[in-house]
Amino acid sequence: MAGILFIISAPSGSGKSTLVNQLRSLTSDLEFSISYTTRAPRGSEQDGREYHFTSREKFQQMAAANEFLEWAEVFGNYYGTACHSLDDAEARGKDLLLDIDVQGAAQVRKAKPDAVSIFVMPPNPDILATRLRNRSRAEGSLSEEIIQRRLAQARKEIGNYEKYKYILVNDVLDRAVEELAAIVAAERTAHAGQAAENTSGRITEYASSEASRAAEVASRCLQLNATERLRPVLLSFGL
Repeated sequence: MAGILFIISAPSGSGKSTLVNQLRSLTSDLEFSISYTTRAPRGSEQDGREYHFTSREKFQQMAAANEFLEWAEVFGNYYGTACHSLDDAEARGKDLLLDIDVQGAAQVRKAKPDAVSIFVMPPNPDILATRLRNRSRAEGSLSEEIIQRRLAQARKEIGNYEKYKYILVNDVLDRAVEELAAIVAAERTAHAGQAAENTSGRITEYASSEASRAAEVASRCLQLNATERLRPVLLSFGL
C-alpha cells in the first residue's frame, strides 16, 4: 500500500526546518525528500543532507527532462523535488514529507490531490524579521534589503493559507512540534481506517488514548477550525 504524501510550506524564517527535524526524530517510517537547489550551501549544510546542491545548467537539464515532481525559482535560485523521491517512497510503502514553497505545493496538489498539506506561519512580522536577521548574522551576512524583500514575500505566501488543509502557528516550538506530530499520527490513523474499510467493508475502530489525543490536536489545526488563532496573525501581516 502506498504511503501518505505530506506537504509542508512556510515563509522563509518561520522555523520550518527546525520543526521538520524535530518531527523526523519523533516519527518513524517517514521519509524526507531532499530537494535539489542551485543556491550555495549555508553554514554547515552538506550536499545530500539538507539539499542536493547543483548547477543551474544541470537543474535546467533535469527540468527539461521532466525529472521534477515540482520546481520553482525563489529569490533567483531554483528549487525542485525529484520524481524518484515519491516513486521510491511509494515502492516501499513509506510516508513521504516534502518541504516545499507555495509555488511547488500548488504543483504537487495538482498532480497529487490526496496529498496532506500543512502551512506553518510565523506569529507576526516582527518575530519573523528577528528570526531572519539572526539567521543572516549566523551565516555571516546581513542585508536589510534582503530582509525586507523576504518579509514582503512572506506576506504574499501567507495569503495562500486557505489552500492548505492544516495551519500551524510557530510561536511556541514545543507546541508546534506536538501539533505537527499529531497531524501525521491522525492522518495515518485515518489512512489505515480507510484501507481497512476498502479491504473488509467496514471501518476499523482506533480507540487508543494516543490516537484520540492526536486526532483532537490535529482537528484544532484544521484550517477550517483555526479561524480564531489565525486572526491576529493575519491582521499583523495586513491580511
